[in-house]
Order: sequence, then structure tokens, then C-alpha cells
Amino acid sequence: MTEDGPAASEPAGERVGGAGTAPPALVRLSPLLVTLFPGAAALVAIDGAGTVADLVAALDARHPGMAARICDERPAIRRHMNVFVDGARASLATPIRPGADIFILTAISGG
Repeated sequence: MTEDGPAASEPAGERVGGAGTAPPALVRLSPLLVTLFPGAAALVAIDGAGTVADLVAALDARHPGMAARICDERPAIRRHMNVFVDGARASLATPIRPGADIFILTAISGG
């Protein structure tokens, strides 16, 4: 962070979690989630999430109710949601490395 705002290397958006030394995971939220949660940014930096479940909990702490939109009561990722970690489809147990690139998207279906 510079006095004039974020440094060129920092992502635009919001940051959730502590200020650790490892690079944060960068989460790109679906436009639907951004619309449903006013104030949510499309790009979120998450510190210290060891798994997708940890990441969802961090998002829910910042935006109460977001976990219920991403996960069902089992708990598992909802059928109409897709989470990708570094390009691979993920479950709640999927580990997240520091600096991971994560997408949370609504599934596209139809006929």
C-alpha cells in the first residue's frame, strides 16, 4: 500500500484475513454473488485459508450468508456452484496454497 492507494502489485478489491507473510489467495467471485452481497468485490484477497472450507468461512465472516449461497447443509459445494483452485475443480476439502488463484462461479445449465 502506498500513500496514494494500493501499490501496483496489489490486487484491486477487498482483503479478508490476517496480514501474513505468505501471498494471499486471490478469489474471483461470480457476478451473482457480488450482486447479492452489496459491498462485495469481484476480486478478494484471502489470507491464511488452508482449505476451500476455510476460504468460505472467511468470506462468510465478511459477508454473512455467503457460505449458505456457496454450500448446502451436508456441507458441500452446492450443485449450481463451481469452485476452481488453480484451474482444477475443488471440494470443501481441497487445500489452498499461498497465492492460489480461485474462482467461485455459478454453474451454467440448460438445454
